[in-house]
Amino acid sequence: MIPLMVVENPKSFPFDMEGVEVVPARVYLTDPKYADMRRVAVFNVCRRYGYQSLGYYVSLLAAARGHRPLPSVATLQALSMSPVVRLVSEDLDDTIQHALSPLRSEEFALSIYFGRNVAPRYDRLSRALFNQFPAPFLRARFAWEEGRWTLSSVRAIAGAEIPEAHRDFVLARARDYFQRPTRVAPRTPETRYDMAILWSPADPMPPSNERGIRRLTRAAARQGIGVEIIEPDDYGRLAEFDALFIRENTAVNHHTFRFARRAQQEGLVVLDDPESIIRCGNKVYQAELFERHKIPAPRTLVVHEGNIGEVMAKVGIPCVLKRPDGSFSRGVVKVSTPPELYEALDGLFEESELVVAQEFMPSAFDWRVGVLDGQPLYAARYHMAKGHWQIVRAQGTHTSYGDVQAVAIEDTPKAVVEVAVKAARLIGDGIYGVDLKEVEGRVVIIEVNDNPNLDGGFEDGILKDALWDEIIRWFRVRLDRRGLEGRQA
Repeated sequence: MIPLMVVENPKSFPFDMEGVEVVPARVYLTDPKYADMRRVAVFNVCRRYGYQSLGYYVSLLAAARGHRPLPSVATLQALSMSPVVRLVSEDLDDTIQHALSPLRSEEFALSIYFGRNVAPRYDRLSRALFNQFPAPFLRARFAWEEGRWTLSSVRAIAGAEIPEAHRDFVLARARDYFQRPTRVAPRTPETRYDMAILWSPADPMPPSNERGIRRLTRAAARQGIGVEIIEPDDYGRLAEFDALFIRENTAVNHHTFRFARRAQQEGLVVLDDPESIIRCGNKVYQAELFERHKIPAPRTLVVHEGNIGEVMAKVGIPCVLKRPDGSFSRGVVKVSTPPELYEALDGLFEESELVVAQEFMPSAFDWRVGVLDGQPLYAARYHMAKGHWQIVRAQGTHTSYGDVQAVAIEDTPKAVVEVAVKAARLIGDGIYGVDLKEVEGRVVIIEVNDNPNLDGGFEDGILKDALWDEIIRWFRVRLDRRGLEGRQA
């Protein structure tokens, strides 16, 4: 994106940043040149941001033009709301106490420049506050009350408010920010949109391998979308992008859910969306959903402490017990005797009020059907790990997997595809990996996964580049539609 630094008075702005145009706020608001620009990041450092002030209108019109304002109007509103500041103070309490514990004073002011402070000891706290209130320059104030530090206010500040002693540091941080090395697809004149991919190569069980990320990136470039890999610390940067693709394992009580929710609030096109993470992240929800909509499934019982005695009668032994939010075969236990059943339930009830008990259906492999936007995209057989009843086998620090065999959709049993599509459509219009079993002519659903595995050399074994092109096309269609809706408005 083209970076613009929008200020009320350029003469009072103390920085000259190479590659960044400094624009007077009134010029940005009124000159058709800026209204017609595309792929622009607007760094709004006006003196005032109150409702209907000059700074407010810079962020508001930037969003209307399809530019990416920092801070956004949503951030400006949050900064002005005391309840939001109190909630942030509670959420970041451990970080606040750790950073400020050496201080011996009644109050403290922290200056934050692109998520950093001049003193490295405050970097973690600065980054956390920048992530909550993304703005180029912030000043947070803390008060010592009843034996602990609390966040009393946060506000965006103008460049003229930065102390002269901090200016060299701010300039260096700004250069770092505008010259980030994490882009994996170079910008070209044909690049129209910017996509962030939340992915970590250090993840022991990532949903996409490095080869998959490379193929995804090339597919994005073919359709005019630039790609940048981001990390959990980049939460505050989401407003800079047009789209977010989460390629980390998701969970509701996890940073991936916060990324999805923030991206949706900022108007990004996002996979996986927060609602899909909630629906796919809980097996109790899916058990109820499948039963209500008559999706064929193994015999299933939602177990609580009051109906333990019904498990053997309604589900049978052996059976599989599942923690509602388990994933990648974690939180899943097979029991073969009543004592094993009761012992396993005792352990699972320590973590959840409800547990899913499901009929055990042995098979050599599970079907996985990838469904995108309500249509089948790919299919694969996930074979069981050697000597195990699941596709993943964890033994201490060692994890082994069964073979993955891609299968053409037309060669996949019709009933498998039909059940998968019907189930996925109940979740949403994103991308889902639907796990099913085919046993003795009976097709049953096991679960619908958001954030399914998309590994280069595996799930794309049949479709090759076409798999990645279809996923990127999902983003491109929605990005184009969003742009059209904005022009019509």
